[in-house]
Amino acid sequence: MSDIAIHVENLGKRYRIGERRRYKALRDTLSNALYAPYRAAVSLFHGQRSTAAREIADNDFWSLKDVSFDVKQGDVVGVIGRNGAGKSTLLKILSRITKPTEGYVGIRGRVGSLLEVGTGFHPELTGRENTYLNAAIIGMKKKEIDRKFDAIVAFAEIEKFIDTPVKFYSSGMYIRLAFAVAAHLEPEILLVDEVLAVGDAAFQKKCLGKMGDVAREGRTVLFVSHNMNAVVELCSRALLLEASRKKMDGPPKDVVAAYLAKEESQAEVNLDDLIHNGPQHYVRLRRLRLLNEKGNPTTTFTMNESFLAQIELQCLRRMPNAEIGLKISSSYGTAIHYLTSSWQGLNVDLEPGIHLFEVRVPHLLLFPGTYLIGLWVLREPDLSDDHIQEIVSFAVLKGDVTGYRTTIEKYTYSGCEVYAFNEWKVYNVGSKSNPDGL
Repeated sequence: MSDIAIHVENLGKRYRIGERRRYKALRDTLSNALYAPYRAAVSLFHGQRSTAAREIADNDFWSLKDVSFDVKQGDVVGVIGRNGAGKSTLLKILSRITKPTEGYVGIRGRVGSLLEVGTGFHPELTGRENTYLNAAIIGMKKKEIDRKFDAIVAFAEIEKFIDTPVKFYSSGMYIRLAFAVAAHLEPEILLVDEVLAVGDAAFQKKCLGKMGDVAREGRTVLFVSHNMNAVVELCSRALLLEASRKKMDGPPKDVVAAYLAKEESQAEVNLDDLIHNGPQHYVRLRRLRLLNEKGNPTTTFTMNESFLAQIELQCLRRMPNAEIGLKISSSYGTAIHYLTSSWQGLNVDLEPGIHLFEVRVPHLLLFPGTYLIGLWVLREPDLSDDHIQEIVSFAVLKGDVTGYRTTIEKYTYSGCEVYAFNEWKVYNVGSKSNPDGL
């Protein structure tokens, strides 16, 4: 067992739904202790649990249940699963932020954790003060902190604001400093939740590179993420949590494949049960289905693969000049791309009945990651009749884009050579005789 960094045995965490905590007086404690044998005897006599016991059991929610695993020193383990599967709860217990309800956790080594934005920093302290405070908490001496401080600030890219209270930081600045502190203070065990998605793409790439460096140095990493590509590339092993229990433990490719196969059931969504925005006087969105280039329902696509979305709607009364749109957003809701019928020259006069629309993308050139889909139907420009924000998520895996070819058009505009790639235009400014005219 000398090479085991984390030992988890029959771990469970229970929450009480709707429970309101209040301070107990001494008389409450004494009263409960005196009446406990009486209540137990009554329950035993009637052969059933008391009403209070039944109510407690009915309100129980197990965020984790019977989870057991070991992590060896130097392992990089990815933890994946749907929202609510218990991933963040697991990391909070390992970080000693939350106490387990049952089971045992053994940790050998100094732990550095990066969980929710805001965890571990005092808002009234400056970035410099929080850095020294966090380092002191995990047992570092001032000389060690002094030696690494410049590297931490340079990595976080917040030199100008290091002596500003962190309560004035943006979420991006906050998470950059938090990650820099957690990664540079050389913990033997690094716990990282999905907070990296708060940063921009360049910083996410830098963070993943730093985590790779940490792993190569022989330190242990537990990495919770919805980015399947990062899990496959960064981790040597993966855990799949499902409905608060450990479902699978093994090589990242196998675990990710099992998780994505389970998610395929979400490729066809009944929209009746979702929250609709807009008056819905004319139409109501009813169903969305995602298909791959073979026509099979899926929520997992590969870069350069074709993407097909089928949108079914019900027209309640005649609606002229309707616009149907599909929005692709990041996992944090930032719009990335719009696919709109009117932009393609398709304005539809809808008659009462059921209508089916298809949105096709011949080559899906999205960076690997997880994305969200939203739908809308406009009655007039900027006037929505039905709109659903986030319907389903889909994953894009890394693929070969070298075979992708576009038609390149070359023409001259205002004395400048223009090369048009689909809708993108690249100006060769060097060949222009009058730069000010561009």
